[in-house]
Amino acid sequence: MKILLLEDEVMLNESICEYLESEGHQVESFFDGLKALEAIKENAYDLLILDITVPGLDGLSFLEKIHALKIHVPAIYISALVDIEDISRAYDLGCNDYLKKPFHLKELSLRVERVKILDTTPRVHLRLSKNYSYDQEHSTLLFNQETQVLTKRQSQIIDLLSRNRGRVVDFEQFQNYVWSEQIVDNATIRAEINRLKKHLKEDFIINVRGMGYMVDKP
Repeated sequence: MKILLLEDEVMLNESICEYLESEGHQVESFFDGLKALEAIKENAYDLLILDITVPGLDGLSFLEKIHALKIHVPAIYISALVDIEDISRAYDLGCNDYLKKPFHLKELSLRVERVKILDTTPRVHLRLSKNYSYDQEHSTLLFNQETQVLTKRQSQIIDLLSRNRGRVVDFEQFQNYVWSEQIVDNATIRAEINRLKKHLKEDFIINVRGMGYMVDKP
């Protein structure tokens, strides 16, 4: 499984990473909730392991924010907090498990394996605008969670822009990715993107004059 770990205790963070990686998992660890939030906007994860009291953005608010972005990933909370209100809020937010510190790493591993068996949650959707998102796993454009019908070339354009949110995609990149089997000029690329923009219900594709096109991070 590809796991995002949010834990600000350095030794515990390192121990969890080492143990889970020895079990065959891929772990990306963070000490700050805001940095973890930026990472999950860009990458797909199979599981979140979240401490609650961390810098930047606490673990509970982190889950709230990603749900608002239509990102739903199984989550296990690890925390020294025993307040029933915190535990209740964690489950209300949809966490799969809650493990009180201190705990044995083998116990965490067992919880991870249980989530792995039960998990049927789709991978991350990239938010493109208020109502548009992009399902990376199925290469599908969604409007209010409904699949949108696009031509093959339009789908390739959306895929390229979505995976490069916040960065300008230049004409050479479009040429190589969308028109790889033929040579086209910049005017042809512009015309195809303009047709796509007219097809969309919200205009989230930005023309960066003289450079190319991009999609902002909402």
